[in-house]
Amino acid sequence: VLSFIIFICYIASLAASFMMAPLLEFLLALFLFFAYASKLNEKFKGVHWPLTDFLRCVTAAIIYFAISIAAVSKYNDGASKAAGVFGFAATIVFAIDFYITFNDLVTFLKQGSSDSPDSPEGRKTEDEDSDSDSD
Repeated sequence: VLSFIIFICYIASLAASFMMAPLLEFLLALFLFFAYASKLNEKFKGVHWPLTDFLRCVTAAIIYFAISIAAVSKYNDGASKAAGVFGFAATIVFAIDFYITFNDLVTFLKQGSSDSPDSPEGRKTEDEDSDSDSD
């Protein structure tokens, strides 16, 4: 929603050249929302969904921060200033989402490494099982 508001502000401002970033971020967020809602993440196991969401959050925070600084410092109209302020708010929101997604990504990667038979946890349990069989 915040990306859409920023997009509308940039359309109405003199800084219309920045409108593509919030539009793409809005569409990407919409796609990921529908992908999770329709459980595409369970159907397509080849895509690392937490990593995709993590990268989206990181790039969005960086891009929103950069274009917000440019919009606030370079343009004097009210819509550009509003887009810049909303952009700074979006930077904070995406940074929080980045932190939450990072924790999910770490859990996802730990889960993936413990499923492999070459992991230390897998060898440890096999060794313990063989020790109990010999008793």
